Amino acid sequence: MRFEHVLVVGAGQMGGGIAQVVAASGRRVSLLDEVPGAVEHALAAMEKSLAKLAEKGGADPGEVLRRVVSVEEIVAADLLIEAVVEDATVKVAIFRRADEVLPADAILASNTSSIPITSLAAVTSRPENVIGMHFFNPVPVLKLVEVIRAVQTSDETASAIVALAEELGKTPAQANDFPGFVSNRILMPFVNEAAYALMEGVADAEAIDTIAKLGFAHPIGPLALADLIGLDTCVSIMEVLHAGLGDPKYAPCPLLRQYVAAGRLGRKSGRGFYEYA
Repeated sequence: MRFEHVLVVGAGQMGGGIAQVVAASGRRVSLLDEVPGAVEHALAAMEKSLAKLAEKGGADPGEVLRRVVSVEEIVAADLLIEAVVEDATVKVAIFRRADEVLPADAILASNTSSIPITSLAAVTSRPENVIGMHFFNPVPVLKLVEVIRAVQTSDETASAIVALAEELGKTPAQANDFPGFVSNRILMPFVNEAAYALMEGVADAEAIDTIAKLGFAHPIGPLALADLIGLDTCVSIMEVLHAGLGDPKYAPCPLLRQYVAAGRLGRKSGRGFYEYA
């Protein structure tokens, strides 16, 4: 399946990045976000990103951006990639509407970090065509796409999405639909434990991140990474892990909850574990 036309719902950091890499592959992209100005902001971010990539031999920014069209509602396409907030109710509404509008053979994919793909598939009339397509931030740079198969996902759907990921210049890795999949099942407890170490006064934030970077050869420390992801998203993922696996070790650190309640969400709010201009 070629996927000539892709509908991306959600024009935030992830959705904008996904729209960029899909358009750079030569495909037409419809970009939808109900938040006023979100698509315009995403297009401006794409322009900057593409300009940097063009300096290294990447595609012409203008040519790529011409393939991205802003839309005000869900439209017919060969593939949906949903990339909205980590809220199951919001995602379910999108999948129900997409199921009504997109052709019967179209695939419905979610970029969710943790919400069960099986539950999204169950609200559609084409559960075999539903799959997880989890990109990583920043999307234009990081190579991994975690491909998550729901209980209902067909082999044909999985093969088509694996092939698409490769055509986008990514490396697909398949996982089954368990809470947190593979990436966040491993990553989020790491972030959570770093938050506990800070809360309990084991070390300050910079020391914790320095130890992780130099000791584990990580490019970014867990607290700085949490700021990049968004502390509210980290809490949401931990709550899914806690509810799905039933183990108290997955409960979000109280400091994470406190920062979210205070509006300290990380880079997007200007302050999380660190302050940002």
